[in-house]
Amino acid sequence: MQDNLQFTPTEFISVVNQTLEYSYGSISLVGEVASFKVNQGKWVFFDIKDEESSVSCFMTLYQLRMPLEDGMKVEIRGVPKVTKWGKFSFTVTAIKPVGEGSIKKAYELLKKKLADEGLFDERKKRPLPTDLARIGVISSTNAAGYADFIKIINARWGGIKIQVAHTQVQGLDAPDQIIRALKYFNEKSEVQVIAVLRGGGSADDLSCFNDEKLVREIAASRIPVITGIGHEIDESLADLAADVRASTPSNAAEILTPDKNAIKLNIESMVLRLNNLIFEKIRAEKSEIQEKILRVVREIKNKIEVLDSDVKQKIKIIEALNPEKVLKQGYAILNGKISPGSVVKITTHKKEIKAEIKEIYERK
Repeated sequence: MQDNLQFTPTEFISVVNQTLEYSYGSISLVGEVASFKVNQGKWVFFDIKDEESSVSCFMTLYQLRMPLEDGMKVEIRGVPKVTKWGKFSFTVTAIKPVGEGSIKKAYELLKKKLADEGLFDERKKRPLPTDLARIGVISSTNAAGYADFIKIINARWGGIKIQVAHTQVQGLDAPDQIIRALKYFNEKSEVQVIAVLRGGGSADDLSCFNDEKLVREIAASRIPVITGIGHEIDESLADLAADVRASTPSNAAEILTPDKNAIKLNIESMVLRLNNLIFEKIRAEKSEIQEKILRVVREIKNKIEVLDSDVKQKIKIIEALNPEKVLKQGYAILNGKISPGSVVKITTHKKEIKAEIKEIYERK
């Protein structure tokens, strides 16, 4: 190797950058933000420092997907470069807050910004489909939260087609991977709902769900989105942008599916109530029919009694007109031509007599 290499400034900077790229490639730095500023509404400049050193950083405003202020602790990813002016700079490709204080600060600032835009407006929330047959899931398939979701879905209902997009669910790469999965389901898939899932974790682990671009992508999804991120006490901006927020991945499964055992018990209870109603109706109808029969029987009995009384009355009349009864009373019946010299038959109670008429005269 030559002891004294000769370059032009442009050649030297190019060689140095090639060396840096070969030696380091993409690296991550963790430190505190200082001297943050935005130039021309396009370029972002800041320093990242620790107690002893400071590194100048550069990125485009488009790449900045979280609020940034001096004093915030962040993790940045990028490549070291020497600018054409001969100054060392770290070109940032991704950034996220680190530590509870910085995460909370970034969260509150971005939450206010997006809320002021109406991104979390409850009136924009859409109901989940009731005839659910196809679910798109965005999660790490290696995570316990995903396994719990699948287990509960199958135990509660079953028969639902689940299409899974495996992504990272923490770290600097997670937001872009989740965004790509959301775009895929919206453009290519026929799922009825998208479930974004991640089990419990630290604030650092869950901070990727406060990424501005990811939150906007969830809010813009044409397919309803349900989130099940962290535990019940955890709240991310992705939760606020989703149509439905579940407290955990397991709770998301419970929200999305009915419980077949509960439905079975409900149906059995309904059948029992229906049977009781039917039997009660039958008993009521039977009682009403019996009452009708008794009423008809009483009416028939009354009519029979009236007819019986009428018959008895008529029998009395007939008996009163019976010639035999008249004869018993001492009367006689005269049969024959009533004229002098005629022979007539006289019937009494016990005898029949033939007699000749001698004389006829009028009663006075």
